[in-house]
Amino acid sequence: MKQKKQVKKERQMEEWIRKVRLREGFWKQQSDKNREITMRAVWDRFADTGRIGAFRCDWKEGMGHKPDVYWDSDVAKWMEAAAYLLGKEEIPWIRERLEWLIDRIEENQEPCGYFNTHFMTVEPERRFTDQDAHELYCAGHLMEAAAAYRECCGETRFLNAMCRYADYIYEIFYVQKSAAFSVPGHEEIELALIRLYRVTGERRYLELGLHFLNTRGTVPPFDRQRQNHLPVRSQKTAQGHCVRALYLYSAMADAVLETGDEELHEACRSLFLDIIQHKMYLTGGVGSTYTGECFTENYDLPNETAYAETCASIAMILFCERLLRLEHSSVYADIIERELYNGMLSGISLNGKAFFYENPLEITLAKRLEYDEGMVKLLGKVRLPITQRQEVFTCSCCPPNLNRTLASLERLLYSVEGRTVCIHQFADSELSCGGMTVRVKTDYPVSGRVEVSAAGTECVRIRIPGWCRHFSIDREWTMENGYACVKAEAFTVEFDMTPEYRMANENVWEDAGKAAVMRGPVVYCAEGLDQEESLHKLWLDTGAPPAEEASGYFGLPILKTKGWIRRTGSGLYEKWERRMEETEITLIPYYGFANRGETDMRVWMNAL
Repeated sequence: MKQKKQVKKERQMEEWIRKVRLREGFWKQQSDKNREITMRAVWDRFADTGRIGAFRCDWKEGMGHKPDVYWDSDVAKWMEAAAYLLGKEEIPWIRERLEWLIDRIEENQEPCGYFNTHFMTVEPERRFTDQDAHELYCAGHLMEAAAAYRECCGETRFLNAMCRYADYIYEIFYVQKSAAFSVPGHEEIELALIRLYRVTGERRYLELGLHFLNTRGTVPPFDRQRQNHLPVRSQKTAQGHCVRALYLYSAMADAVLETGDEELHEACRSLFLDIIQHKMYLTGGVGSTYTGECFTENYDLPNETAYAETCASIAMILFCERLLRLEHSSVYADIIERELYNGMLSGISLNGKAFFYENPLEITLAKRLEYDEGMVKLLGKVRLPITQRQEVFTCSCCPPNLNRTLASLERLLYSVEGRTVCIHQFADSELSCGGMTVRVKTDYPVSGRVEVSAAGTECVRIRIPGWCRHFSIDREWTMENGYACVKAEAFTVEFDMTPEYRMANENVWEDAGKAAVMRGPVVYCAEGLDQEESLHKLWLDTGAPPAEEASGYFGLPILKTKGWIRRTGSGLYEKWERRMEETEITLIPYYGFANRGETDMRVWMNAL
């Protein structure tokens, strides 16, 4: 018998977009770039590749740009981002394009409510016959976009269309049970249905979302890749496709928020701990292999073949965001911060126009001889991630996922409990809510200084990051769950941002004898073009503190540190002798790698 507990629900995240404003600083710059450059870049590439035109639902055999099964989800994430941006300000070109897409949905949606640009044109006879064909995944993203447009802008036309679609799915999967499969292949609709319930109050959407959760792991095929190997309450270790898994875990946490299901909550805790203790890269990246884009064994964290999909880092943010609502523990906000500055942000170029699907922690160009997928199989070559960002991909889920995340950063900064305001992430910003105003002034993470002024609050709780060894607060404070509780109208926090060397757990065989460098929440890396020798010859001197040097190009300081070059004779092999030559090693923020042309890169370096 599962136990239930009362869970205090917070206002939904869309409300925060209207009540929080970014003012200046690092994340304001990223937000502006997304609005002004990245949104248009993604739209243009989606138009070029046929994704936008597919919403006309007029494709015929012999025409180009045949709609693929996942195209709707790509466009839907862009639509969700558009809703967030329009909730903050009117942007005519975005409004026009969003409304055009909604017009096409209304025109082409079937009377029963069904809408899918692939299955309505390419394979109409195969509707709901293939678990892996992404129908419910696409539906979920469309529902999320519709919910966001209602919450942010008050618009109901899109929402009404997606409610008709949800009603049809409810009839097919919950009432008739007439589909060829019982649970979604790629999770997403579970959390979307719960979100739709929160927006509309229609309990059948919650029932259907819970039905999909409760059915998982109870009907064949029982496989780990789809997280269908066990019932959700029995899943304790992260398995299978990373993005699918983390969308599932996010839905599980949403279900806990709605039902107070403690058994499900405990499963969420176990899954979270398994990931951060055994399966997460220093950058926050998850997913160790291209094969199945999945979690592998504990401590299996290869650097050069890391998958670490951008979408997986965003999905980890979604999971931690929900756990933070449940438990108000700083560990979840710490992981969100790690993902934001590293695993997520490396997925987009500094100019905002190109993207990484995978985010490796090491690149060695000498290993990258030209070969195709057939030669990989024939010669047994290891598949390596690309070395330069692209404007669009065949499966282009990551670019619009970045759009919607960067368009809704405000939701991650604060939460409110009565007259207490919690500051989870540090950005120059302002919160106005229920007669309370909190103003945060900071250039974080350029420096660690955060100035807070508050009116109408009883207490402000500010996160003390887990990476921070030393900090000061100029008022009296107490500590609770990783947050400093300050009862003052104004106070200043100083976080020590001194760069630190980091080592991996002794069981991570890939990083044995190596060190990495972090400054505050930001992981650093070395690129070959900055060094006098190849990266594999360089050794960090961990006894020498890195020095900071201002850099307008990357937005954060670069680091210069003492290192060593290992020298040998001309022979291929010789007697061991320690021959080291002193050098200087330059390090840049990891999110900035691969922006200056192809070059070697390493996060983890040989260390003394």
